[in-house]
Amino acid sequence: MLRARNGLDEFARHCFRAVPLMLGSGKVTMRGVRPWLLALVVGGSALSENGRPPASPDRHPPRALLYVGNSFFYFNDGVHRMVSGLLDAEERHGEYRSTSRTRGGASLSEHDVEAYLTPVGVASPSAVGGAQPASAEVAPPFDAVIMADCSQCPVNPKLRSVFHEYARKHSQTVVKHGARPILFMTWAYADRPEMTALLAEQYTEAGRETGALVVPAGLAFARSIAANPRIDLYNSDKRHPSVAGSYLSACTILLSVYGKSPVGNPYTAGLDHKTAEFLQQIAKDTVNQYLGQ
Repeated sequence: MLRARNGLDEFARHCFRAVPLMLGSGKVTMRGVRPWLLALVVGGSALSENGRPPASPDRHPPRALLYVGNSFFYFNDGVHRMVSGLLDAEERHGEYRSTSRTRGGASLSEHDVEAYLTPVGVASPSAVGGAQPASAEVAPPFDAVIMADCSQCPVNPKLRSVFHEYARKHSQTVVKHGARPILFMTWAYADRPEMTALLAEQYTEAGRETGALVVPAGLAFARSIAANPRIDLYNSDKRHPSVAGSYLSACTILLSVYGKSPVGNPYTAGLDHKTAEFLQQIAKDTVNQYLGQ
């Protein structure tokens, strides 16, 4: 336990080094990142200076969930299918339903959430230039919508304001349709761990601004790497998730969104049981500490 904690401390120090981080055409430094994020990255709750936490999980988990995002969601046959596997392992099969509207590299600004939540608009993918359409059997209404921006958008100086603009716009649209908005905090690139704190800050702020629940998948990645770097969470491109990375994301969603602990769940997405159990515990610890539970 002590070794794991020391590993987290070292990883946090690495995340907060004031070294330039090149993202697209923008240049970001770690200077100016708020001090409370240090505690957040190493496992503290996401309380800011004013003590106001992000939104808490709903006491009534969504029976119908729409995923809106990009390849981070659809790699490894879709994180929504892994979440369904976790749910079906302990619930009546088919009690929960989900689908996704995704396109590789898509930002939130490229998605037409209004169309996705309007029954007549769900069948056509043209609104987002070829995004995967929702299947006929999983159509509006949805109880919640979980949204992820492109991997660089929240932290690129030229794109950050657009991220916040569309986080607000889409959250308002989701609420208008009687559903709950959820933001999915993405992870740092394998070779850019400095992104962890920046992404955490921007998604946490967006969650507070919009009232959306924030799923701390990026922090779960950081915690897992610090505790056991031998478990590779990344595809060979160092950006997209491996099966283990998608499974960790699914476990994080399971607890954040549905309020169900992944620990002990028999569904492993093909991973060996030891690895699955480790990732389940990482997800539980991260979500509980991020949401201050």
